[in-house]
Amino acid sequence: MRAILLPDLALVERPAPRPGEGELLVSVRAVGLNRADLLQRLGRYPAPPGWPTDVPGLEYAGVVTALGEGVTRFAIGDRVMGLVGGGAMVEQLVIHEAEAIRVPDRLGDIEAAAVPEAFLTAWDALVIRGRAVAGDRVLFHAIGSGVGTAALQFAPLLGVTMIGTSRTAGKLERCRALGLHHGVLTTDDDWPTAVDAPVQLIIDTLGAKALTANLGLLAPLGRLVVLGTMTGSETTIDLGVVLRKRLSIIGTAMRNRGAAERRALMARFDAEVLPHFASGALTPLVEAVVPMTEAVRGYDLLAGNTTFGKVVLAW
Repeated sequence: MRAILLPDLALVERPAPRPGEGELLVSVRAVGLNRADLLQRLGRYPAPPGWPTDVPGLEYAGVVTALGEGVTRFAIGDRVMGLVGGGAMVEQLVIHEAEAIRVPDRLGDIEAAAVPEAFLTAWDALVIRGRAVAGDRVLFHAIGSGVGTAALQFAPLLGVTMIGTSRTAGKLERCRALGLHHGVLTTDDDWPTAVDAPVQLIIDTLGAKALTANLGLLAPLGRLVVLGTMTGSETTIDLGVVLRKRLSIIGTAMRNRGAAERRALMARFDAEVLPHFASGALTPLVEAVVPMTEAVRGYDLLAGNTTFGKVVLAW
């Protein structure tokens, strides 16, 4: 089978895998590209133990072509999607059936590949980590990203008001069409004054440089969920603000979760979120589709920070 190899993203031949007990062999049709893939290529985000270290890719969509012993949830020919710790940029992928998600009929392979990372991350950050409830005001940094546009679609389902930031006015305008209540440009140093504060929940991808502003914008008993550190990971913190407001600061990441945690998350996502794709309430947004043979171009597109929604690589 063919695979994409780090760091040059060269196309190489690898032995085809075989499914073991409880596992599926999936013919991969498309792979969503994420910032974690960019960082891994730079040597700044290695794969967790047990996952391929030289083949990138965290989310996939494809078709089941073989079954291991004891598989009960899927059959050959079923369409599946899901998250892995690495190694998805291959023609054939082995995954445990408990970590596969059935693709709704209304989604094509390209759309399905844009679902797992963005929608699982957004839903986990909003509902599980952030404990969002109806009536909450939520500030989401980098709202024009794949995770941000997914979070926007969850807002009416959860009954929350979404405020979003971006460095690009055009992205904020496109987000308004998706239901963004209030957009804030972060190119100005005084951007916090433009936020419709206070907010009960902040989903942060910026990190160090936004921390002080985030704490100031939170209402008492507010929650700050940290998804990324685009502006750095080291900073100082005024613990007095945390104490006076009784704030919660919560860190989260998908990639380094163990099998038991991933499988529990997939089961809950399957039950609580997947029906909204079938109904059309949730729809993945794809900015660009790039052939897997031109992976470098896909990486460059994402690194340019001009995309709105997802970049997908397809075989």
